[in-house]
Amino acid sequence: MNDATDYTKPLGLDVGTSRIVVARNGAAGYQYEAQLNAFLSLPYSKLTASLLNREGVFHEVKGAEILVTGNDAQKFAEVFHAETRRPMLNGVINPHEPHSLGVLRSLIGKLAGRAAVEGQKAYFSVPAPSTNQTGGNSYHEACIRQILGELGYDPTPIEEGLAVIFGELDGSNYTGIGISCGSGLCNVCLAVLSVPVISFSIPKAGDFIDSQTAQVTAEVTTRIRVQKEQSFSLNGMGGDRVQNALTVYYREMVESLVEALGSHIASAQRMPRLDQSIPLVLSGGTALPKGFVEQFTLALDAADFPVRLSEVRLSPDALNSTARGALMAALC
Repeated sequence: MNDATDYTKPLGLDVGTSRIVVARNGAAGYQYEAQLNAFLSLPYSKLTASLLNREGVFHEVKGAEILVTGNDAQKFAEVFHAETRRPMLNGVINPHEPHSLGVLRSLIGKLAGRAAVEGQKAYFSVPAPSTNQTGGNSYHEACIRQILGELGYDPTPIEEGLAVIFGELDGSNYTGIGISCGSGLCNVCLAVLSVPVISFSIPKAGDFIDSQTAQVTAEVTTRIRVQKEQSFSLNGMGGDRVQNALTVYYREMVESLVEALGSHIASAQRMPRLDQSIPLVLSGGTALPKGFVEQFTLALDAADFPVRLSEVRLSPDALNSTARGALMAALC
């Protein structure tokens, strides 16, 4: 959106482990911009910096390094057969990466731009608590809030699963289950009339699938991720070892997700009475492979799920669902 600086309405921001997406409500409807939440480090030289500037590659010079950031990082990683580095890990700022905060500030600044008016509303996604969480949610939220505040926005966090409900379940009065299957986490929310009743996340998500597959096939994780996104279908075992490994770990992720959801519902102390069946909607890049919804439905049936579901479906715009939901919450 070229006129982002003239946009004065609220915006929604999905700060995901793999991608950062900004959503705006323009004259032609919802509009989205996205960047890969990753970077690649190159040794600094004046010539390299000059060439990157000439080619319009998104980058920053940091001392003796050049950080190629966002979508361009993936292109360079494939050329050099190298791993991209991540500012985030398991849904929050990566504590092992010294450039995390700077890269996030650069990416969010590129996508959101400066607020057109001081105090412009911006809702941003945050992960729900995880059962085996090691901490970091509060720090992560505070950092994103600070970045947006420095850009002139009035920032408000919204848990990712709830954002999916805002983005997908207006037809059921925002009652149902929203699941975002991302790279770092799978975020889940069960809400009644937009009020979250159950909200949690599990760390078995896209990065888990990629890293485990890379480990057993001796492939580079970046290449596994690209192959998964371009050609993988969850349709059983075959002759390709990468496809087989992806199938194994996808099934493990789905089973863990369904088990965790059933367990949280069964143990909820203040679970409201649901007289009618409710919808369940899946979103996020990890839910995109063909056959995922069918595999998820099979796991639900096998688990004797404790809540009646009216439907299980994939968002028609799964990559932008969280950003759209954050925007809708901001517009309310």
